[in-house]
Order: sequence, then structure tokens, then C-alpha cells
Amino acid sequence: MDSTLMGSHTTAGAIHKVENGYAGLPSMEVPGAEAFIGDSLANPLGSSMCAGFFELKKGDALVYEYTYDEMKVVVLGEFILTDVSTGETTVAKERDVLFFPKGTTVKFETTDQALGFFVGDRTFAP
Repeated sequence: MDSTLMGSHTTAGAIHKVENGYAGLPSMEVPGAEAFIGDSLANPLGSSMCAGFFELKKGDALVYEYTYDEMKVVVLGEFILTDVSTGETTVAKERDVLFFPKGTTVKFETTDQALGFFVGDRTFAP
């Protein structure tokens, strides 16, 4: 299925572009966590890939289990990330690139606000 969930989708030949895919992200509806996520492109032309934005604001941590492989680039702010299974923590800052393998459970926190762009190998909306 070829769909755009967030932003304004256009094409130039085979090139797909989404403008403002970060604007108005819907809440993940996790009590206490100010977490927002939305796909900008979801499985375009039958691809197994999706891409979009994830935003977290200061508040309770968000714990998320990855059921698919995902990469993320920090666009704004910084994420404090803890691998729940090991307790190891890292801080991801603007322009850092992250990889979350399938099966990883991550605790996401921020001291203010953070925005990330993700690409996931999945065929469902979060």
C-alpha cells in the first residue's frame, strides 16, 4: 500500500517527497510520556520500509520494544537512551545516527525536547 500519513506528498518521476512530515504528530497515547510519532511514508510502492518522525518532550520516560529493525537520526535536541536488557545508557545528540535491532527494548528520555527521523523495516503503522 502506498500512503502518506503526515505532511504533503508529491512525486517527481520515481522520486517521492514529503514536506512538513514532522508537523502535527499524533500522540503515542502512553500515560505520562509526551511522545508523538507519525509515518511520512508507509511502504511506498510496496516497499517494506517506512519513514517518519518521532518527538519526545520532557516528562515520563517512554519504553518501547522494537519488533522490527529501525534506524534513527536525531534532528533536534537529544535523546537519553537506555537498553532495558543491559541497563547501558547513551546520549544521542543532533545528527547522531542510531540503529535499534529487532527485539531491543529502549527507554527514551530527554531533558527538554527531541525530534528524530526514523526509517523502519516494517509494514504496519506504530
